[in-house]
Amino acid sequence: MQSVLPTLRQELAIGAGPRLADGQPSWTLHDPVRNLFFQLDWPSFEMLSRWDLGDPRAVLAEINRDTALQLDSEALDRLMAFLRDQQLLQPASGSAASLAALRDKQRGNWQQWLLHNYLFFRIPLLRPDRWLTWLQPRLAFLFSPAFRGLTIVAGVLGLAGVFRDWDRFSATLMDTLSWNGALLYGAAIVFAKTCHEMGHALTAKRYGCRVPTMGLAFLVMWPVAYTDTNEVWKLARRGQRLAVAGAGIVTELGIAVWATLAWTWLPEGGPKQVAFLLSTTTWITTLAINASPFMRFDGYYMLSDCLGLPNLHSRAFALARWDLRERLFALGEPAPEAFPRRRQTGLVLFAWAVWIYRLVLFLGIAALVYHFFIKAVGIVLFVVEMGWFVALPVWRELQAWRARWPALRRSPRARRSALLAALLAFALFLPWPDRVHTSGLLQPQTRLALYAPAQAVLDALPVANGQAVQPGQPLLRLSSAELDLRASEAGTRHELLAWQSAASGLDAASRQDWQVLNDQLAFAHAEQAAVGTDLQRYRPVAPFAGVMVDVDPDLRPGEWLKSQEYLGSLVAADRWQVVTYVDEEAVRRIAHGDRALFVADGLAGPALRLTVASIDRNASRTLGEPELASLFGGDVLVREKNGTLFPEHAVYRVVLDADSALPATTPAWRGRVAIAGQWEVPAMRFLRSAASVAWREAGF
Repeated sequence: MQSVLPTLRQELAIGAGPRLADGQPSWTLHDPVRNLFFQLDWPSFEMLSRWDLGDPRAVLAEINRDTALQLDSEALDRLMAFLRDQQLLQPASGSAASLAALRDKQRGNWQQWLLHNYLFFRIPLLRPDRWLTWLQPRLAFLFSPAFRGLTIVAGVLGLAGVFRDWDRFSATLMDTLSWNGALLYGAAIVFAKTCHEMGHALTAKRYGCRVPTMGLAFLVMWPVAYTDTNEVWKLARRGQRLAVAGAGIVTELGIAVWATLAWTWLPEGGPKQVAFLLSTTTWITTLAINASPFMRFDGYYMLSDCLGLPNLHSRAFALARWDLRERLFALGEPAPEAFPRRRQTGLVLFAWAVWIYRLVLFLGIAALVYHFFIKAVGIVLFVVEMGWFVALPVWRELQAWRARWPALRRSPRARRSALLAALLAFALFLPWPDRVHTSGLLQPQTRLALYAPAQAVLDALPVANGQAVQPGQPLLRLSSAELDLRASEAGTRHELLAWQSAASGLDAASRQDWQVLNDQLAFAHAEQAAVGTDLQRYRPVAPFAGVMVDVDPDLRPGEWLKSQEYLGSLVAADRWQVVTYVDEEAVRRIAHGDRALFVADGLAGPALRLTVASIDRNASRTLGEPELASLFGGDVLVREKNGTLFPEHAVYRVVLDADSALPATTPAWRGRVAIAGQWEVPAMRFLRSAASVAWREAGF
């Protein structure tokens, strides 16, 4: 302990603060040069209030004599270290070198500076304190009970109007989902966030706080407005601080209330659309972003003040790291802070929620940049954020474990945790049996579907539904007046040209046209053959032995049929197959001859064992089985264009043969397919995906 206390900076000020969570009073130390505030507990205040004694022993003796506190030299040493680290002491002569070293330590190297300023930095734009002092009395009516009551009434009326015209309200929402609507939404968000920051500033001025700056802060290059309201920490009443912290959210909710009421009353036009945009953007953005306690926005400061825990994030993080070590190693170390059991559990869970939220948020921003802006920048953002939010904390925690290595070696739980970690690593990097799960369509392997040609009339149905047929047996007999006329004309023309060609040798004049007649005869013969081919479509015969199924029982001879009307199918009942589609990640894990299982959807469907019969080498451009499309309940994500289904991602057609036969009358079934693919290392899927993205973006 030093013999003489160092001198405090003369401009520092101490004011009364709120009571802490444990009931003891607190004080606020204000550094006006940097506009920073520090919360002091009772022992720290008592020591600082006697600092002018100059002698550390005299300070401790007077405190121990005149108060209920019993302090030792360690408490005073901790306070002096705090004052020194926060630069609250008067610089001594010859201390320029130490101050420069402290500044360099705080700044770090240029890589650390770039990383911190990439993650978060501020740009002050305004010094609004003077005109806020002029403006605040003129807007004092916004804080009156009468205005609050009117806003509540406006909210009830607005919600009632939206409920009454919900169809029109939702239709307006869909109409604004366009590029023009996105620009209007952006303008509405800028207006709402400006009012949000004005709410903070005016409320702070109402309680006598200074507002030195307003501007833009960039969170992972994403702009957000900010207002410097640090002086609210000098307010002793918690309700006033909460009012300043929540003023922005209340302001945006108020804008949403009055804009909703305006939308219900205004006629169609531009003002009504502006009211709609404000009523939908303000409350969504303020509740989703500003009210969240996971980032250092309004919700964080409100929660921190409600709990009486300044620096909530850092204290919760320290507690979560301690809890992790105790659960893994049972070292018996004391907690960083003493809290009741329920609050301690809540803070640990809160810390994990913050870590997960930030990781997902920043990775989401990187993904947006990758997909919609500059891909190379998106990859850099991903690498930086994985390093900052995953690799760096893990490395620091490993360093903390290394410092505790002697205690870890003696801990039985540490050995159990190491064993579990080794098992997990083996589970991630050892091959496991894999199953490819997808939807499939069960259908006969040999099937002939019959459709009505154009302008057809049903003459006869020689085969009934479910009747067995032999090869060459007629299935249907159709007729067409137009086709009959074409057949008659083609036959007559062929006979006439054949007679003229045969008689051309008897007449010298006709012999001159003999070659032309032969050409016309060949054309007529081809035309007659084409008509005969068309006639076969009206009189189909069985190309193989099978059973006729799906015949409409209401069909009667003499009925006109629509073009391409389904008339039935001829099914060979000996073999059945399942058609399915798999993505490019799954297709590499299956091979010809792999075993599979099909379970039909529904309770009455069949379950069959299958064998992979064929795998397309090229991705399917179109989907030939609409039953497997996502539009109709299947697994293949498609888009429809002019009646054709196009897969959104690369999928490969796989055909699997059924090991057993089914009755010919069995309908086609959609169901689930599980293919026993090759064994795979679980971690390899992620590594392969990451490597493919890196390879693609590198230009190879």
